Amino acid sequence: MAAPQDKDYVTACGKLASALSISIASARRKVDLVASKEGVRDPAGRLLIAQRLLLESEGVGQESRQLLDVLLEAVAEEANYLGDD
Repeated sequence: MAAPQDKDYVTACGKLASALSISIASARRKVDLVASKEGVRDPAGRLLIAQRLLLESEGVGQESRQLLDVLLEAVAEEANYLGDD
């Protein structure tokens, strides 16, 4: 029988999964991978890592949206360009 999971940890992994558009299992693996690299074994440390990854993903998402907006703006000389083949 599987060990019961910490409710806060599962919630944090679920939010991380939603933010990254991945499965909850993938989010848990991502947290476990970072935890193993940092040498964290306790559940409280894993919860902090999950929350940190969630904050980082939200920051990257905002930066990506701003960069995409800048890249999609038409340059004045190309605004009326129609590509003919």
